Amino acid sequence: MIGIRHQSIRFKEGNPIGVILDIDTFQRIESIIEDHGLAHLMDEVSNEEELEREDAIKLYKSSDIK
Repeated sequence: MIGIRHQSIRFKEGNPIGVILDIDTFQRIESIIEDHGLAHLMDEVSNEEELEREDAIKLYKSSDIK
């Protein structure tokens, strides 16, 4: 597991309510989450038909994805 440097924000009673991360740690966490999401999306479409570039462009232009 990665070491996550942080500071806790607590109520007067000592119960944690939040966390402060330095920007480098935040960016590492963000990158890990994005990579995980991308891998998940790639798995979802792994069995779909691959398109040639021109066919993909035609499909994109004819759809409401824009």
